[in-house]
Amino acid sequence: MGTETRYRSSHEWARKDGAAFVVGISEHAQESLGDIVFVELPETGKELKQGEAFGVVESVKAASDVYMPLSGKVLEVNGDIEADPALVNREPLAGGWLIKIEASKPAEWDGLLSKEAYDTEVSKE
Repeated sequence: MGTETRYRSSHEWARKDGAAFVVGISEHAQESLGDIVFVELPETGKELKQGEAFGVVESVKAASDVYMPLSGKVLEVNGDIEADPALVNREPLAGGWLIKIEASKPAEWDGLLSKEAYDTEVSKE
């Protein structure tokens, strides 16, 4: 997974994986949420627009919607986190990914934040 990861200011990330994109929440988001106890994900085949909520991540502190970094169709959901939601805490950028999508507007990738720009933005919070 050596490809570039890009971010939304709402704390989701996307990374190219062949023709698809893998989507998850940032290290910062999982730290802010605390211990994650439940993750609600969409059904495969669901079409969503950029910025649209696709699921919910619940922690001991709060429930937080997660938003699409790119418009597209859900190809796969991470079944491992249904059994072990804390995987999102342990590996937010690796095994704790949430969904894989087929982007319907791949050019939206260009509007996402680089890691540096995202880090700058969250440091202001």
